[in-house]
Amino acid sequence: MSKDLVVAQKREMIVALENELIAKGEGDGIVIGNSEAFPLTHSFSEGVYIREMFMGKNGIVIGKIHKNDHTWFLMKGELVVATDEKTSNYIAPCYVNAPAGAKRVITAIEDSVFVNVFPNPNNLRDIEKLEKILTCPTYENFETIKKLKNI
Repeated sequence: MSKDLVVAQKREMIVALENELIAKGEGDGIVIGNSEAFPLTHSFSEGVYIREMFMGKNGIVIGKIHKNDHTWFLMKGELVVATDEKTSNYIAPCYVNAPAGAKRVITAIEDSVFVNVFPNPNNLRDIEKLEKILTCPTYENFETIKKLKNI
């Protein structure tokens, strides 16, 4: 089986899980994207947007697709992160250089704190605008962006 086929199948599974959760609604420690269940703290430095999230033990988050590579740090706890490429276990403290285009299903094995670090060359502080710049809603949208960038 080709790698592209495996990735496509895993993407379908992640989207199906996300759609199932959307249909039944968030709850029981499962969230899609941003949620008050797992609070976010936003901070800024010159040219940098920093986003910190607390996840309670056994919580699950289905993240958004990031348009660009970025780095995230696990400051406390333990996470299992599944993408269309692989499933990895992380124990704090550690950091990960995350590639663009992945939708992540994140499970907190214990109470965890992780921090995403994104470039913010225009020093924006409007979170909604930043999210539109940094993320895209679907894999198809990401593939279109890749073609436009000639990646």
